[in-house]
Amino acid sequence: MSTTDNSILGLKLPTDPRWVDLASISLEEILRDHAFCEQKAATQCISLILRYSEKTELVSALSPIVTEEWGHFRMVWTEIRKRGYTLGRSRKDEYVNLLLQHEPKGLHREEKLLHQLLVCALIEARSCERFRLLAENLEEEYMRNFYHKFMVSEAGHYRLFIDLAEQYFPTGQVRSGWQHWLQVEEQVLQQLTPRGDRMH
Repeated sequence: MSTTDNSILGLKLPTDPRWVDLASISLEEILRDHAFCEQKAATQCISLILRYSEKTELVSALSPIVTEEWGHFRMVWTEIRKRGYTLGRSRKDEYVNLLLQHEPKGLHREEKLLHQLLVCALIEARSCERFRLLAENLEEEYMRNFYHKFMVSEAGHYRLFIDLAEQYFPTGQVRSGWQHWLQVEEQVLQQLTPRGDRMH
């Protein structure tokens, strides 16, 4: 079984098949949105490092991810330029914004870290699933290979955030928190209409 199957990632709802059909004919928009996603992933890791700088293991684990995510942005940016596209202006990520609306209120600093790590893991897991769909379904072989590399990377990032959560919190707390976010994401996806110009 592939390590990117939903059963392994834990995702409760597969991506609507219409998404990959729309994305395949909106490659320019997908590349743009993908570039911004990589920027935001790097920024989120920097934010966690700044906020929890006393946690040595977290800083050590996320520092190279910052570099990797920014390297991913540069890869996508290179592809955008090569194809004669432009990056345009950043846009809000409705998927992520809807997820964050479900973050429990009134958390103290340590509890907030758990939820931040789990949300990061969830976004990486969904990105991994979307990259797999692109790697399997795009017509252009070069782009299938392009997205296969991202798929493998996102699977590793998903696991890293889960491992960090388990390093700082009891396993039972991590598992119950993860199930909470999986259920939230299922609800969020049911609210969203598939869009071929967004990664999420």
